Amino acid sequence: MSEIWFRTGEATVLAAEGQFTDAMPEVLIGSTRGPVGHAFAGMLGQVQGHTRMFVVRDLNQLVRPSTIMTTKVTIHTAEYAELLGGVVQAATGDAIVDCVIEGILPKDGLDELCMIITIWLDERCGKDENLDRKDLYRTNYEATKLAIARAMKGEPTIDELIANRKTVKHYALEDIIEY
Repeated sequence: MSEIWFRTGEATVLAAEGQFTDAMPEVLIGSTRGPVGHAFAGMLGQVQGHTRMFVVRDLNQLVRPSTIMTTKVTIHTAEYAELLGGVVQAATGDAIVDCVIEGILPKDGLDELCMIITIWLDERCGKDENLDRKDLYRTNYEATKLAIARAMKGEPTIDELIANRKTVKHYALEDIIEY
């Protein structure tokens, strides 16, 4: 395996109708001996409201490559923390293992890599009595796999970004900017 120093990817998978389970992970992949490894090691402490944890599929099932996940949203409730460390963590872990199985992540030299994943989990999920945990799993699983694949492929390429510069715009710019 040629050394992977610094690769980034992101993806968004939207929730089912009536759910707040959109997933928007951002992934950083790199060598344990490079800048990603240094950032990974530096994240082993905790920051109030933004829990950092190793990604595990279940008890005693730490994924490879070693991966730390943290939130983009401040944790305020036990219900939110339970979803993050439960369904979301499991979906993330399953996606990582499946990326290895499918060859998206290289199996050879896997212990020389590490990943950092920032997780979007809408605060409303922890309060939603009708939360569809299957949809929460689905969106996080699909988005994590897609973000990792994009990181490994270098997508979108600069040529794609240039080509769609006037046809794709951020959703927050609707009715603000016309191309």
